[in-house]
This record gives sequence, C-alpha cells and structure tokens, in this order.
Amino acid sequence: MNPLKKEYLLLDKVEGPLIILSGVTEAAYGEILEISLGNGRKRIGKVIRIEEDKIVAQVFEGTSGISTNNTSIRFTGKPFEISLSIDVLGRTFNGVGRPMDGGGDVYGGKTYNINGRPMNPVAREYPRNYIQTGVSSIDCLVTLIRGQKLPIFSGSGISHNELAAQVVRHARLSSESDQKFAIVFVAIGVKNDDAHYFRKSFEEAGVMEKVVMYVNLASHPIVERVSTPRCALTAAEYLAFEEGMHILVIMTDITNYCEALREVSAAREEVPGRKGYPGYLYSDLASLYERAGMVKGSSGSITLLPILTMPNDDITHPIPDLTGYITEGQIVLDRELFQKNIYPPVNILPSLSRLMKDGIGEGYTREDHPEVADQLFASYSRVQDLRALAQIVGEEDLPLTDRKHLKFGREFEAAFITQGFNQGRDIFETLDLAWKVLSILPVEELDRISTGMLKKYYKG
Repeated sequence: MNPLKKEYLLLDKVEGPLIILSGVTEAAYGEILEISLGNGRKRIGKVIRIEEDKIVAQVFEGTSGISTNNTSIRFTGKPFEISLSIDVLGRTFNGVGRPMDGGGDVYGGKTYNINGRPMNPVAREYPRNYIQTGVSSIDCLVTLIRGQKLPIFSGSGISHNELAAQVVRHARLSSESDQKFAIVFVAIGVKNDDAHYFRKSFEEAGVMEKVVMYVNLASHPIVERVSTPRCALTAAEYLAFEEGMHILVIMTDITNYCEALREVSAAREEVPGRKGYPGYLYSDLASLYERAGMVKGSSGSITLLPILTMPNDDITHPIPDLTGYITEGQIVLDRELFQKNIYPPVNILPSLSRLMKDGIGEGYTREDHPEVADQLFASYSRVQDLRALAQIVGEEDLPLTDRKHLKFGREFEAAFITQGFNQGRDIFETLDLAWKVLSILPVEELDRISTGMLKKYYKG
C-alpha cells in the first residue's frame, strides 16, 4: 500500500515564474509537483533547485494568481511525462503536451519522460540518404541528410516562416514512398497570427495528417517555452524509434527558446555568461540538438531543422555561434537577397551541409550532383568578386568571359534560387535547372566538372 502523499499548504515566496517552499523532505531534482490553487484550478511545476529542506520550482503555466497562503503543493515522485501514441499525427498540442485542437487527450497507454532517452554514441549510425525539401537551393547545394542537424540562420523580418511552411508542404523521402515519413513542427514563442498561418498553410496543402504541431504562443508563460522543444522531440523519438518512421523536426524560433532560458536563469539568480545568457547555454542546446540521429537496429530516424533569428543579423552572437559548434552545417538566409525580393533568400556561400558528401551522387540523388554543386559554389563565388569589380570599372569594360559570369549570377539568383512558395521541385528538376544555368558559361570555365559529365549534361 502506498504511503499517503504529503501536501504543503504554505509557500515561502512567489518570484517571477518560480515558487519557493521550505520544510520539504525527500524531494528529487526534476520532480514534477501539482499545484492546486484556491479556485480549484491546477498547474504543474518542476523542482529546479534543492537546498537542504528548501526547494525552488518553476511553474509551467506561470505564477499569476498563485497565493503564498491559499495554495497546496503535492509532489508526484515522477519526472515530467507526456502520453504518446501513433494518433498524435494530425494533432496540435501546447508547450506542455496538452491538446490545443479540441481533440481530447492522447490515450496511448504509454507515457514518456520529456528529457528523452540518451542516445549511446556507439549505437549511432552514420547518416546517409537525403530528405528532399522541394527547395532547389537546399536540395542541390546544402542537402539535408536523414539523421542530420542542419540549422537555418535567419534575421528578424526575413521570410524564414514561409520557408519553414514550404518545407513542411513539400518535404518527402528520396524514395517514391511517403508512408513512413512524418513531420514534427515546433513553434516557440510565436504570435497568434503566425501559428494560425502555419496551421492554415498545412491544411490547405493537405499535409496535416502527417504533421504533429507543438505550439507555444508569445502570450503563453515563459517557462512553458523551455519545455516545448522537449515535448516535441519526445514525440519525434517515439515515432522514429518505436513506430519506425523517418521524422523531420522543424523548430522555429530557437532564439525565443534561448531568451526564455535567460529569463528563467535570471529569476534563479544564476551567474550570467555571454550577453546575459546562462553559462550552460551550450550544453542545454546540445541536449536538444543531439536527440536527432539514427540508431543501429532501428528503421527510423530523426532529422532536425532548427530555425533561429540572429539578433542584429550577427552570426557571431552566442546563439548562432554555439549552434554552429553542435550542428552539422547551416543554411544562411541573407537580408540583401531578401531586399532584392529573392525568395527563399538563401545565401549559398556561407551555407554548408557537412554530411551531404555521403548522401548524394549515384545511388542517392544523381551521378552529376556532387560536381554540379561544386561548380555552382565556385562560379557564384567568382560572381561576387566580379560584381565588386564591375562597380568600379563598369560591367561593359569587363572581358566577355567575366560578363558571362555576371549574367550567370543574375540567372542563378532569378531562376535557380528564386522559387514560388507553392512550387516544390524534385531533385532531378533541380539538377536539370542547375545545368541550364551553368550552360550560360563557356565550357572551359566549368573546371569542377569532369569531361564525361559535360558531354552528358552540358547544354551550351
């Protein structure tokens, strides 16, 4: 017979998103507690600090309305868990895993700790094969490999939300079958109209049945923001490693998550690190990003595409800086391209996918893919140098070959990078388009492509 659970009826202090309680025995770090308010409503909190008989807990739904006198606290003896089943597909949940779509609770018979199951590094499988996003600049030049962590670095006001929605609408596995593919979409600290835009966009495209949404609105309490990506990644782990599905997790916006972490850290009176962010920001982000991957013996995979807005477009800011250390490349959205009405404004030169070399080419995409990608990078890099020179001497005074490079640059941005929101291109269409743009250049300028490939594909 279970001993009676103790209830505590007097709080010491309510401070920001935290409550402080003393005289507590046998509390565990990370333990979930139930908070009953005087009006009969309930909230949940998590123990984040223990000092002798005193505990500090953060309240997920916020502390507004909590009184120090008229509140009862009960410790559950469990970590934060959510219920999951295959029926979560097509559903929308809030940041603590509660339904937002009026569809009722998930009754799967199984609950899972949102802090996840640590992945043994020895059991990790090297990512191979790719996920087709339908976006040419990503599929050809910054290819997303199954099991990869590939962040999108954006700036405030740039069209990253539209790009996220476009990837959800058009993403699929490289094989013809989509049966085992699903998307976990995570919106962290977004405005109401953005959340509505995402949902409406997915419903219009008819992809909602393969999407699970976890939405934390800007109006929701700050502490809920910290649990949102963890609930979503727990759902992804369940679908990937228990249901054998290939899961693409798209998170927007990681910067909002880090701001919430900074606010909670300040409330806990921790010593701040760079720009006021907690000193453990690196390990905290790693605890999210490293949950992506493939495990030997499992047919499923988790691929992570986190989106973050760089404050002041500064790529050396702690959030993009630390993210770059943990992940396997980055896709950089450029304000200059955005202002030229190029969508999606992907700047390919600072963009990189460190794993693409092992998931493209013959047997994966097409035999010419690696050489075409190398040539596009090299030629577009030369275009940037020539544009700087043309501003000084004028384009008409440049040699014919240089003028052809500038023409290639314009066509590359206008026809290859630029793509309609509703337009999803498959990898073969993308590579054919790349050859069409490269064929503007004289054949002797294509020094990254072998003679055999030129004979087969060059259209000049």
